[in-house]
Amino acid sequence: MLRLRGNSPATVDEKGRLKLPSSFKAELEAFALGEGGGALRHYLTSLDGRSARLYPMPIWEGIEARLAALPSTSPAKRKFLETTAYYGSEVEPDAQGRFVIPPILREAAQLTGEVAVLGQMDHLAIWNKAGFERRLAAEPLGADDLAQLADLGI
Repeated sequence: MLRLRGNSPATVDEKGRLKLPSSFKAELEAFALGEGGGALRHYLTSLDGRSARLYPMPIWEGIEARLAALPSTSPAKRKFLETTAYYGSEVEPDAQGRFVIPPILREAAQLTGEVAVLGQMDHLAIWNKAGFERRLAAEPLGADDLAQLADLGI
């Protein structure tokens, strides 16, 4: 089971490369070994162009399998696939644990310089650090959110 938690500040270098923080790299490597020892392949994409999402390939393939069950005429399926394909690409870390964020996604999400890499249980969210801090201030966890979580026993 994949358990990506916490925040690890990182930097996107001038070539658009992000080095996976060591704690996340170790967890992703252990997951890849548990999934058959294959390459540490990922799908890097975005749902809205504001941030990036890094999915281990087995997790992304599970999402694709669930999408395949939807009819091809589903507007939600079409929008999801178009958006994630536009921003998306398969990536594999180099020997130093770095991968290149494609220019389209890097520019849309302003992923240059300091970024926040956030564990989201089964994937990583990658945000422009200053932009994420602004979002946290503008969209705090509120009473409605806490009520919904309480309904789930959290």
